[in-house]
Amino acid sequence: MDTTLEEYMTVYATASGFKRPHPQRRHRYKGARLIINDEMRRVNSLPAATRPSTTYMSIAAPPSLRPPRKYCDITGLPAHYTAPHNQIRYFDSECYQLVKNMPPGVDQQYLSLRGANVILK
Repeated sequence: MDTTLEEYMTVYATASGFKRPHPQRRHRYKGARLIINDEMRRVNSLPAATRPSTTYMSIAAPPSLRPPRKYCDITGLPAHYTAPHNQIRYFDSECYQLVKNMPPGVDQQYLSLRGANVILK
């Protein structure tokens, strides 16, 4: 059971066959700042006639097509319900008990915080 150096070399040469002869290139990951700078350079290098009027960096983007989110006027959590008698949004049944038992005028104060109050003269 003596093994010679030549036998070791043949075993070693066949054992490394699982490695790829040409490893794949690693991707370079860029940070957000580099991506934004590259995009701004690309947009600024375009002729003025072909530049897009709306980019990811511009404020002049069209309004969102998604409906605005509604939040509870009491807790600030996402509101699933609206009180029928005073239009205050509430999160759950505990908040509804508060909304239902509000004295007159307090509901208008909550609505004024949201900018939805009705001023009668």
